[in-house]
Amino acid sequence: MSDPAGRVNGHVAVKSARGRWILGATVLGSGLALLDGTVVNVALPFLGRELDAQMDGLQWTVNAYTLTLAGLILLGGSLGDRYGRRRIFLVGVVWFAIASALCGLSPNIEVLIAARALQGVGGALLTPGSLAIIQASFVRHDRPRAVGVWSGLGGVASAVGPLLGGWVVQTAGWRWAFLINLPFAVLIVIVTLRHVPESRDEEAAGRFDVLGSVLAALALAGITYGLIQQGAAVPLIAGLVLAAAFVVVEVRRSPDALVPVGIFRDRVFTAVNVVTLVMYAAMGVVFFLLVVQLQVVSGFSPIAAGMAMLPATILMMLLSARAGELAKRYGPRRPMTIGLLAAGGGFLAMSTIGFGASYAFQVLPAVTLFGLGLSATVAPLTATVLASADERHAGMASGVNNAVARTGGLLAVAAVPPLVGLVGDAFQNPPVFDAGFRTAMLISGAMMVVAAVLTWVTIRSNVLAAD
Repeated sequence: MSDPAGRVNGHVAVKSARGRWILGATVLGSGLALLDGTVVNVALPFLGRELDAQMDGLQWTVNAYTLTLAGLILLGGSLGDRYGRRRIFLVGVVWFAIASALCGLSPNIEVLIAARALQGVGGALLTPGSLAIIQASFVRHDRPRAVGVWSGLGGVASAVGPLLGGWVVQTAGWRWAFLINLPFAVLIVIVTLRHVPESRDEEAAGRFDVLGSVLAALALAGITYGLIQQGAAVPLIAGLVLAAAFVVVEVRRSPDALVPVGIFRDRVFTAVNVVTLVMYAAMGVVFFLLVVQLQVVSGFSPIAAGMAMLPATILMMLLSARAGELAKRYGPRRPMTIGLLAAGGGFLAMSTIGFGASYAFQVLPAVTLFGLGLSATVAPLTATVLASADERHAGMASGVNNAVARTGGLLAVAAVPPLVGLVGDAFQNPPVFDAGFRTAMLISGAMMVVAAVLTWVTIRSNVLAAD
């Protein structure tokens, strides 16, 4: 039944006034975390020189954030389901803002890396809550469209990051790439308190899986350290052992596990998360290296390097909501497969970007192809994740998928640069960086092809029909 406020059985429509406010708050919140994941990349050459960092320091500047985000995002989703998604979302926004201030005031690379890890904790609290709020707040038939808008504008935040970062770095310095988060955080808190309803899983019970959370974070830390620091076999082996222990603990603790094993009994849910892992691994490498390549090798200014991703931003803004509707009507398999292949083609085209690269003839076609592919993929993928899980587990499902996405990027950014020779002071040696970048783009393109094949083979066309 509906009421004058536009609610139907406690849920709201996307086109209602309250629905627009809810979408605005959740997009701003998740966008804050996504934005920071990319805005920092354009500042890497500058902060690396000012803080006297090596290539591994730049990797850790990116990965310290991703590490805690990926390791704790599952706990963040569970906390939201238990204590209120809006409440945990707000705690995450405030935490994120405080950590951002610490990043901007860092006196050396070690402090910056520690502050970035704290930022990731805030991101782990706010990110799953934003999507779970959408799933719990909107009427069922509007959810694919709402997810499409959320995915599109969230993708815009990721793509705008390099542009905003370039402008900030060039005009105010790299520290403001972090300090700029503060006014956005204040706005998010105000809108959320006034317009976003509280929701929770009323059936949530039992103890939190603290052991599982610790094992997951330590496993990722060990594996990441082992991949970044070449020859560090002991941390790598320890991380793999801890990962195995995490799996054993989760099986034994079900249903009170951090990741209930039963959630993976749905074949589609498992498949779409494998696709997510491979897809975001490829994207993580590209977002880490492209803006540095454009500055160090191609001679672009920070602003010009950041603007390189503008076509992808525009395409995501225009097409993602429509992609969500098309996935609802025709199924997600076809748009996801085509989108992943297109994005992979964009990465292969990026391998031609080198010394004296032309924006019009090399950068623009590659970025446009990537943007078209991403626009066709993200909304159907996200809607499929949510459709394959029970509504009361919305926070858990979004948390798992976000953790998988961040883990893919985390491990790829740790593994690929050393694999292609980007170590030491490579970011200050243009010929060395150029050679490594080209190989990395080929690897990223191949990963997208793998993700497309997995999608076509494992994702049902009718998975959204019953939602």
